[in-house]
Amino acid sequence: MKSLQEQLMGAGLVDNKKVKAIKQAQRKQKKQQQKAPKGQQEIDENKLRLERERLEKVERDRELNRQREAQVQERAIAAQIKQLIESNRIEAEQDDVGYQFADGKKIQKIYISSRLVEQLSRGQLSIAKLEDRYHLIPNGVAEKIAQRNADAIIPVKVEQDQVSDDDPYADYKIPDDLMW
Repeated sequence: MKSLQEQLMGAGLVDNKKVKAIKQAQRKQKKQQQKAPKGQQEIDENKLRLERERLEKVERDRELNRQREAQVQERAIAAQIKQLIESNRIEAEQDDVGYQFADGKKIQKIYISSRLVEQLSRGQLSIAKLEDRYHLIPNGVAEKIAQRNADAIIPVKVEQDQVSDDDPYADYKIPDDLMW
């Protein structure tokens, strides 16, 4: 069976020059098609790499923005706490009564009046720490501060007037002014 090309030559529709020109054009086209995917592949790889780098940069920028926003938020909270403490602190009358409390693992002592010691022991006042100083503040303000930063409020033991029925020392109340 003859190929289409041989049939066309036999019929006289195509001559040898035309056949050679067509074959040459087909070879050039085939070579260009083989080269194009490699070049196209390199371009695609570069585009993908650039896109990936751009996305990584965007993610880094987002993370930096989140960190900056968190720092701004922390500063705003610290400023609110400072303002609440300074505007609501109770000026402690310096007296000879020392009140001891635990700040973390350390025992601290402040000298205040017996009236303020009584209010602290009843739970009407709280102790707040601001810049390594201790301030007495009302409980309502202490709750607002604790919502923002619980570390700024020093926990104070509050007397419980509840006595169990089987307590043998129920008749002996510990005096408020007992100092260790």
